[in-house]
Amino acid sequence: MNDTPDRAGKKRPDDPRKARLAEALRANLKRRKAQARARDDRAGPAPSAGTGESEPKD
Repeated sequence: MNDTPDRAGKKRPDDPRKARLAEALRANLKRRKAQARARDDRAGPAPSAGTGESEPKD
């Protein structure tokens, strides 16, 4: 866990506090992305999502 590169080629911080912060930030980002994907899935496609068909307006 010292100054050796990890899988992404980035160096891991020596300070355990910085390592915990980096891990917490990664977990937070993953959680926010998952929430955004779930929101998009629930919302479904937009009314004019490129189908070329729209409801006629009176």
